[in-house]
Amino acid sequence: MSSSPQATATQRGVGYWLRQLWVQVLIGVAAGIVAGAAWPGAAEQMQLFSDGFVALMKMIVAPVLFCTVVLGVGKVDSIGRVGRVGAKSLLYFVVLTGLCMVVGLVVGNVFQPGAGMHIDASDLSTQDLPENATSTHLNLADFLLSIIPTTMFSAFTEGEILPVMLVSVLFGIGIKAVGEPAEGLLRGVENLSKVVFKVVGWVMRTAPLGAFGGLALTVGKYGIGTLHQLLILITLFSVTCLLFILVVFGGLLRYTGLNLFKLCRYLKEELMIILATCSSEAVLPRMVDKMTHLGASRPVVGLTLPAGYSFNLDGTAIYLTMSSLFLAQALDIHMSLGEQLVMLGIMMITSKGAAGVPGGAFVVLAGSVGIIGHVPMAALALIVGIDRFLNEGRILTTVLGNAVATIFIAKWEGEFDLERAKAVLDGKDVPPPLREADEHGREHPATDLPGTATAPAAG
Repeated sequence: MSSSPQATATQRGVGYWLRQLWVQVLIGVAAGIVAGAAWPGAAEQMQLFSDGFVALMKMIVAPVLFCTVVLGVGKVDSIGRVGRVGAKSLLYFVVLTGLCMVVGLVVGNVFQPGAGMHIDASDLSTQDLPENATSTHLNLADFLLSIIPTTMFSAFTEGEILPVMLVSVLFGIGIKAVGEPAEGLLRGVENLSKVVFKVVGWVMRTAPLGAFGGLALTVGKYGIGTLHQLLILITLFSVTCLLFILVVFGGLLRYTGLNLFKLCRYLKEELMIILATCSSEAVLPRMVDKMTHLGASRPVVGLTLPAGYSFNLDGTAIYLTMSSLFLAQALDIHMSLGEQLVMLGIMMITSKGAAGVPGGAFVVLAGSVGIIGHVPMAALALIVGIDRFLNEGRILTTVLGNAVATIFIAKWEGEFDLERAKAVLDGKDVPPPLREADEHGREHPATDLPGTATAPAAG
């Protein structure tokens, strides 16, 4: 009788576990905490490791997106399917973003984390704010135009997701429209994807160093003693994100037939990297790999997951409304229900540019504050020092939200292998996804990425 996967795992030696990436990331996290506490003066130098890892991952994001989207669009049975998946994804993103913002408003009004601070606006200054927080002004027209790159090639050098998405979708549709003469080009992109994901595997091996640098910087530069009364905002925001994940994401996954905790265990490496580096882009290539291996079809993964990085910022949505209310309460500024609803509507638009703006959610908050005018811009100085701590919750919520969105949209499209997903989440050995046939009856691998021959260990 063969032994169970759990029994086999317990018989493996220390060497086996030390070779597991998630164990190495945990070691990096622990080492970073110790180093930051012991040598806080060297925190800035330790940041080199975190910045280097994030830079390497951002370097590979554009080719990963290009290959994934082109292959997904190029192999669909009709162009109409692309539009259908895109429309369903956008509808889902709008509904979830709105729900997140309503949750942020409700929590902010009920618990009032900024009440009692009685800050005088005249005592605040914008001197300590990031330069792009006060100089960047967001509006819908600028956001839409920023999606269009200067050239097709500049999309891959600007470091933003949406221009790469646009070029990739157009390129895939072009291949589909040309038909058989372009099949050689499609096979070339498929071979390129094998090389790209091989490089991703190499880069991911530096994740423990990135985790070390990120935690060393956080502990060394900030420390728990700097939080003071702002700790209540961090705690309230973190608990809100956690409850949102458990209730909303857990409910959506239960509808699809999956378990939230098993999904988190499946994505444990990516979640630990996010917490250590505060970068969602650092795990995008791996998320594409894992969602395909889980059982979602390549076209759905290729369209939904990358788009979610710009349109489905669940954690950022909660952060925007809750932080805005916190600032108003801290300055004893009353906002009526009507004013809060107007703020929600404006932030529904401005939040869509968060992924493409240097400085992320904090800059979007600054832009929203400038548009709404309910509090002075200088009030942002109250939370700039704790923004990194708030960033942990919002990025974790956003990435989990995009994973859930991909699963939900794939099931909605009837392109999700539930039995395969259950086997993968249970830690069973699962072969690569089934091969997909194009309209000519020729079969293509649904995925051919490193590390997907068997399911990652669930324990």
